[in-house]
Amino acid sequence: MKQYGLNELRKMFLDFFESKGHLVMKSFSLVPHNDNSLLLINAGMAPLKPYFTGQEIPPRTRVATCQKCIRTGDIENIGKTARHGTFFEMLGNFSFGDYFKREAIHWSWEFLTEVVGLEADRLYPSVYLEDDEAFDIWNKEMGIPAERIFKFGKEDNFWEHGAGPCGPCSEIYYDRGAKYGCGKPGCTVGCECDRYIEIWNNVFTQFENDGNGNYTTLKQKNIDTGMGLERLATVVQDVDSIFDVDTIKALRDRVCELANKEYKKEYKWDVSIRIVTDHIRSATFMISDGIMPSNEGRGYVLRRLIRRAARHGKLLGIDGRFLSTLSETVIESSKDGYPELEEKKSMIFKVLSEEENKFNKTIDTGLNILADMEEEMKKNNQTQLSGENAFKLYDTYGFPLDLTEEILEEKGFGVDEDGFKEAMEVQRKKARSARKKTNYMGADATVYEQLDKALTTKFVGYDKLISDTVVTALTTEKEVVQALVDGDKGTIVTEETPFYGTMGGQVGDKGIIVTNGGEFKVEETIHLLGGKIGHVGTVVKGMIQVGDKATMKVDSAFRADTSKNHSATHLLQKALKTVLGEHVEQAGSYVDADRLRFDFTHFQAMTKEEIEKVENLVNEQIATGLDVITKEMSLDEAKETGAMALFGEKYGEKVRVVSMGDYSIELCGGTHVSNTNAISSFKIISESGVAAGVRRIEALTSTGLMKHYKESENVLNQAAKLAKSEPVALVEKIQALYDEIKELSKENEKLKAKLANEAVGDVLSQVVEVKGVKLLATHVEGVGMNELRNLGDQLKEKMGGGVVVIVSTQDGKANVIVMADEDAISKGAHAGNMIKEIAKLVGGGGGGRPNMAQAGGKNPAGAKDAVEAAKTILEGQLK
Repeated sequence: MKQYGLNELRKMFLDFFESKGHLVMKSFSLVPHNDNSLLLINAGMAPLKPYFTGQEIPPRTRVATCQKCIRTGDIENIGKTARHGTFFEMLGNFSFGDYFKREAIHWSWEFLTEVVGLEADRLYPSVYLEDDEAFDIWNKEMGIPAERIFKFGKEDNFWEHGAGPCGPCSEIYYDRGAKYGCGKPGCTVGCECDRYIEIWNNVFTQFENDGNGNYTTLKQKNIDTGMGLERLATVVQDVDSIFDVDTIKALRDRVCELANKEYKKEYKWDVSIRIVTDHIRSATFMISDGIMPSNEGRGYVLRRLIRRAARHGKLLGIDGRFLSTLSETVIESSKDGYPELEEKKSMIFKVLSEEENKFNKTIDTGLNILADMEEEMKKNNQTQLSGENAFKLYDTYGFPLDLTEEILEEKGFGVDEDGFKEAMEVQRKKARSARKKTNYMGADATVYEQLDKALTTKFVGYDKLISDTVVTALTTEKEVVQALVDGDKGTIVTEETPFYGTMGGQVGDKGIIVTNGGEFKVEETIHLLGGKIGHVGTVVKGMIQVGDKATMKVDSAFRADTSKNHSATHLLQKALKTVLGEHVEQAGSYVDADRLRFDFTHFQAMTKEEIEKVENLVNEQIATGLDVITKEMSLDEAKETGAMALFGEKYGEKVRVVSMGDYSIELCGGTHVSNTNAISSFKIISESGVAAGVRRIEALTSTGLMKHYKESENVLNQAAKLAKSEPVALVEKIQALYDEIKELSKENEKLKAKLANEAVGDVLSQVVEVKGVKLLATHVEGVGMNELRNLGDQLKEKMGGGVVVIVSTQDGKANVIVMADEDAISKGAHAGNMIKEIAKLVGGGGGGRPNMAQAGGKNPAGAKDAVEAAKTILEGQLK
């Protein structure tokens, strides 16, 4: 058998099913679309759910993919064995109501035996024990003896996910030989050892589960095949594990080279080598799909993977930053199958480097926290770190339990593992309860799911803002209806429309729909599943019915201003790349008629100079008057032009390329101006951070900018009026007022100090001596906290050191200050501890340093008691 490489096997599989009439689709993003039930795509069929449920019509009834997937459910086991991995590629062939069991079984056997060349006598099929149909196909048609076909129960060979489509499975196992076996008598298919490995799983989706265990036969039966590419490569290359497959081994070897370690020499090294190898693959692919490290959701998963990789690199002895170096190996070995890796290379390296730097700082902080915890344990004669503290280190500072245990073990301490697990479970329960309950599709059910799946809407709005068409469907907010009448809120679907539906950050059009019988105000335009466009709004006159001829009229002013802002975002992105660097990628946007918002990847706040440069660059291109040209072409042709694509975006074979002169070329489905002159002008209003490594620019153009200037002018005029000045002289007027206020404030402070001194009178006669320390405790009226501090300093100086306690009552409240000099402190005085006791007597609380403390209270009536208590409290402190 020829030992094909992983990249070869991927191509062989897709080519084989393309020859069987399948449409080969590129891998979907790891970020699920319209599916709240998944954090990350974890199976080949996950992105295709709408086709299986019938909510969307597939591009073809036969589809084949190689889908990138992430599974992190058993992340703690990664590295400990060579079986587990977080990132994997899932090969799949799918039928949506087309072929069924016979073809699926025949083709799986043909591919494995004739294309890949696996020995037929080492392959063993399994079927669901009640699936006689599949058994007969294997036995009677494929000629597999009955004793070589294994029947398994529901747990192993029946696929279902709560309510929804489900069905029996038929798997194919490969016998890797006795060298991979457990050696026990009777070892066969189903044994837990590594000899018999499942390499193919045909899922026959033929039933509907109502959620209560009741099954009905589906009208449309589907095929969902899954086969792990890495696992197939392990078998074909006859290697021990996925970490020995050609492309992954190249990465593993690079890890070993950087660490100066040999694989399979020492178990603890092997664990770390596997963790780094696996996690950097996952992180590289996740970042290429636009996922950024954060403290929640999929961003937290990414951060955890990066930090585990960084930490295990340290354990292996790798010096300095190394993750981007390893990522380069990932990209090099996988870019043929996933060109987005090469396209986003600069960004991937930047994210990894920034996150690795952050972790290096965090781990140092964590080590300091752990050192404090060690001191606390010593002080309390404890030999074990609490589970709560161990979990704090894990959750906040990225210290896995084994790292904490390893550090503490060297110093003779243990860790409460049970307590750690309890704290972990509490967090998991919180996460589970926070997760939305969803239907099978993972999206909240809406009235639109009741619409005829075959309906579609043709968008004609690039070239015209008015068109005639036919109403094909109507809904209220709750049901599909045949008519809407005056005052009804609802949604209209038509055969074609000039209205742009919200997409790619651009809001949908507004306008009106007119029929012979009525008029409908469109307040929002949205995309619905299955290629339909919904016009959401209210009937303002008459009645509108399904089948009515309708004239669609887009609000031209709203569209024009929205298009100006959208075109400006293209110029902005190019300008940001020019000023900040090629690592800048769009991370989200919002464009309407009033403003534009643009999120982008960058790791620090922009300087005033950088903002000015970007603004000037955009305005230069606007003034130049660049023609905006839109062309439709294949994705490959578009990439040859250098057109920028969005992170994680799924593009079809035909894409729209928007060029603004030679300055900006992007893939975009939005609406734009015909020449940049139309944008008029561009102004950045704000630049801020919205997430780790993501910045946001808010900006205005044209009409929105003129409105902003008008509002600013009104504010300026009002300010000038209040200052009794003209706008042109306002700055000088404000400076003069500021100088006047400054002088008045100085005079005011002098007066307050004079009044405070007068209020206290001759109090030095009240000084007493407590165990050799002078104490002055007194009560004054109407002195604020600032004046109290000054007064305390003066009195302490006049009395030649000691302790000063002053209680002031003013406006129904009390303020307290305590001061102590170094000599008093050396004898045991502590201002902060004194004030805690004194403040209680005036209904308050406070604290501070040994030499100075202050507090406030709500009970001024207790002032006398507070002053009298000072002597007793100080007496208790002094040695």
